[in-house]
Amino acid sequence: MKRVAVVGAGAWGTALAGHAARLGHEVCLWAHEPEVVESVNDRHENALFLPGIGLPAGLRASADLAQTLAGTEIVIFAPPAQHLRAVSAAAAGHVAAGALVLVASKGIEESSLKLLSDVMAETIPRAAPTRLGFLSGPSFAAEVARGLPTDVVVASREMALAREAQRTLHAPAFRVYASDDAAGVQVGGALKNVIAVAAGACDGLKLGTNARAAIITRGLAEITRLGVALGASPLTFLGLAGVGDLVLTCTGELSRNRALGLSLALGTDPRAYIAGRRSVAEGFYTCAAAHALAGKLGVDMPISEQVYAVLHRGRPLREALRRLMERASKEELLGIRAQR
Repeated sequence: MKRVAVVGAGAWGTALAGHAARLGHEVCLWAHEPEVVESVNDRHENALFLPGIGLPAGLRASADLAQTLAGTEIVIFAPPAQHLRAVSAAAAGHVAAGALVLVASKGIEESSLKLLSDVMAETIPRAAPTRLGFLSGPSFAAEVARGLPTDVVVASREMALAREAQRTLHAPAFRVYASDDAAGVQVGGALKNVIAVAAGACDGLKLGTNARAAIITRGLAEITRLGVALGASPLTFLGLAGVGDLVLTCTGELSRNRALGLSLALGTDPRAYIAGRRSVAEGFYTCAAAHALAGKLGVDMPISEQVYAVLHRGRPLREALRRLMERASKEELLGIRAQR
């Protein structure tokens, strides 16, 4: 059994902390909100982010980073991706030398266009790359918290670390696969949120299941193109962090990013939508980073481009749809084959 710290007590961080505690690990959950600390410690529930779902009695929470991280062997970071730099920098001095560091956040840093592995290399350099891994895959937090069957992947440039994390977190209802493609797992986990916004808008406009399937499939193609340009294996995108997470996020009723897309079809202002919710729809921020990164690398990402234009440039949804539909015909694997 391990001493585990989970940094970030949103729905996903809480679900992971609860899972680790159910396995018998000694787990402390760091929360920014005092009411979350109180709720977890006194009522064994995160009433703010996972209401109505019981947590193991042995799970404890703290608002003190130093206390949370003291003596821990595994640290799991799960804040919103755009806050990872600040949170990990604040935690860096308290992370024990030799600790295994996992990042469960999904996104690309909007201000720098960096993958989260690059952010962590700057904030906790002693962890990267030999003690740094990334957890991703199709995993709604509420279902993990309830103990429903889930498959995820842990990726690291060091396969030994991925296997260590696998041994620590694997369970019959939470199967953990290992990968050495940290870049691919990160790109898949980040970009699926952008495509899910488009899928939600497609459903909201009642364009049909054919159109939704096209969005998912062509979305996978552009995720793969960007991933390969960043050094990932194209095969990674056929796995849990690629097509698995993409299908879940584009079709599941619990998807925050799909819900954002549905709201766009109703005419909701996207910034007002984001401002009115405590839980973050990461696709709102990641689409801006993906748009800039695609331009920088010369990668064709038409769906992500239109999502960015709608969310950040005020383009009408029907106009974005028209631009996608009127694109010139192309070879299906164009770009992916060229970069293999």
